Amino acid sequence: MALFSKKREPKLPYDPARQQPAVRRSICTGELTGGFIDRETGRFHEAVLVRSIEEFRRLTGADEITTIY
Repeated sequence: MALFSKKREPKLPYDPARQQPAVRRSICTGELTGGFIDRETGRFHEAVLVRSIEEFRRLTGADEITTIY
């Protein structure tokens, strides 16, 4: 048990060859849902509810995040 250790955010594992990180933004409420677009089918798979695009960028470690409205 470490009392004074830093909390590490879990990174969301994904395959960059098959998936593209994306954020779906609701037009009405502004809610952000982070997930991945399957490159073969083009379908969006929800992974996590996020507060900002920067938070999702830290979770995935990706440089570019696509925004879907």
